[in-house]
Amino acid sequence: MKSLFATLAAFAASTQALTGRTTNCCFHLTASGGASGTVGQLSDGQNRIGDHSLSTAQFCISPDGSITDGSGRGCILTPPTTQFQCDQGATPESGFSISPSGLLEFQGSSEFLACDTGQNGGRNIHVTPSKDLGQCVIVELKADSCAPSASTAPSASPSSSKSCPTTLSSGNFEFPHLIIPVDSKSPNTAFGTSFNGKVTSAISSIFNFDIPQADSGKMCNLVFLFPQKADLQTSSFSFSGDGKINFSKLSKAATTSTTFKNAPSVSQNLGDITISPGHSFVVSTFSCPAGEAIAFEMKNAGTTDLEFFEDFNPSPIGLFITVC
Repeated sequence: MKSLFATLAAFAASTQALTGRTTNCCFHLTASGGASGTVGQLSDGQNRIGDHSLSTAQFCISPDGSITDGSGRGCILTPPTTQFQCDQGATPESGFSISPSGLLEFQGSSEFLACDTGQNGGRNIHVTPSKDLGQCVIVELKADSCAPSASTAPSASPSSSKSCPTTLSSGNFEFPHLIIPVDSKSPNTAFGTSFNGKVTSAISSIFNFDIPQADSGKMCNLVFLFPQKADLQTSSFSFSGDGKINFSKLSKAATTSTTFKNAPSVSQNLGDITISPGHSFVVSTFSCPAGEAIAFEMKNAGTTDLEFFEDFNPSPIGLFITVC
């Protein structure tokens, strides 16, 4: 998952990977990342990952970037949850492409969401996060054919892509407005706000961010910055173990009364990242939810024991949101 999150979604022209294609091309999809397996299809055209009772779905992509399934149904992104499914009589959604490496992309991004359905272990496929979805993980979908050769696919120019930096500069980042530790060994204790982030076998930390209205229409990057101790001027950290940490987005913001027992539920598992000093890590990229308070949790995914003083002074350390 680390490599998936460390690659920012490029908003390039969605048809660029189809240059030179003049006929439809058909393929099957296999998911990797937070969920894996071939993409199957229900009789009503819903496409799913992980339900082994389903037959493998076939898709065909046209030169205009639209997709139909093996039954000729148009594949669309149903509102409001942008579920990828294929409906009889529907006009297929354009904007899809297949990269030279074989990844299915929508509007230049190869990241999709696979969200629990509660049926046979299956996950529906979505394009954008929504409060109406169940637990979701990020996946990539690889086609078994139809990838253009790297020599014929034009590369995106700098002006046609957009990414957010992992470095902090004035006006381009959000600092957590509340850090709340919760302890599974003291599940009913509210420890209140802290200046430190802490991750142990029992303790995890919740970070609240207030996204201002001024960030409307911008992209947000959730990043974890972990410099070498020698590069810190006003902070410090302690670190041991394998460095594996799980990141998740919570269903609502925490409060000073939040405990392990009443902590907000996970709305989206963002995956595990193995951290080490001297590196910056992109956890997730998303449209900034302007005017909202959002929360993320860091918890142990291995043998990690970490405590750090969240600080934006050189060199910055901790969990931040960069904005562009």
